[in-house]
Amino acid sequence: MSAPAHVLVLRPIIERLRARGHTVEITSRDYAQTQALLELHGMEHTPIGRHGGASRLRKAQRLGARTTAMIGFGRGRSFDLALAHGSNDLAIAARLLGVPEANMHDYEYAVTQHRIGCRLARRVLFPDSVPPERLRRFGVGPEKLFPYPGLKEEYYLYDFEPDPDALRRLSVDTERVVVVVRPPPDVSLYHRKSNPLFPKVLQRLGTDEGVHAIVLPRTEAQRELVESLALPSVILLPGAVEALDALEAHGIPVATRAEELEVITIIQLASTVQQRLSEPAEPL
Repeated sequence: MSAPAHVLVLRPIIERLRARGHTVEITSRDYAQTQALLELHGMEHTPIGRHGGASRLRKAQRLGARTTAMIGFGRGRSFDLALAHGSNDLAIAARLLGVPEANMHDYEYAVTQHRIGCRLARRVLFPDSVPPERLRRFGVGPEKLFPYPGLKEEYYLYDFEPDPDALRRLSVDTERVVVVVRPPPDVSLYHRKSNPLFPKVLQRLGTDEGVHAIVLPRTEAQRELVESLALPSVILLPGAVEALDALEAHGIPVATRAEELEVITIIQLASTVQQRLSEPAEPL
């Protein structure tokens, strides 16, 4: 598990595998709310490594360190399968250990990631809304690609039960317009440019007396930035799950990219997502 969304995506898969008698071991990367979500869902895990931040050099160093640790974790344990959502360290370690690996993805323009993970994987899983021809440059042909219908959010929300009291616990005034905000993934390779729109939107929402903006930062740097702004209409959350409860219970729109908090909006606007998938992306 290398990012918060992966916990939610893989949880039902892990539960089904264990229900069928399979043994599943979970490893985690220290990044954003990944390990906190694992703890909240009661999923035992072995922490291995940290995120490398925005620096390409540190990313490469941390990738090497995590891969080495993953090899040590897996050596001599006779694993039959490795499964990840976009994890390059697991893909490399699995190949070196001779373990078949399946890699899930939901964004075809993460070029650097796919040049490693997709090429090394035995199977690559993508939503069927992603045209297969976009994946061929990463060595993904019909024999390797496993397209699945719909969006990954639809799978992990099937058994979700909302908490109608979540907003009260967060001290949210439901008489106001409530918006849940997830900052952009500034440290990800697929998001190399800063987003000038986000601070403007946050400033607009955070100074409006008719709005309550619930913000869940991805990193400590983002948390410190939001705190320093001291915006009166902003509620800064300590964790991830409370906001998801609030979203599902009250149908609140989210201002961010697809991640564990904006799943409701993504599903409601599925046609918009599919249209976006058909548009060319900025070269990376």
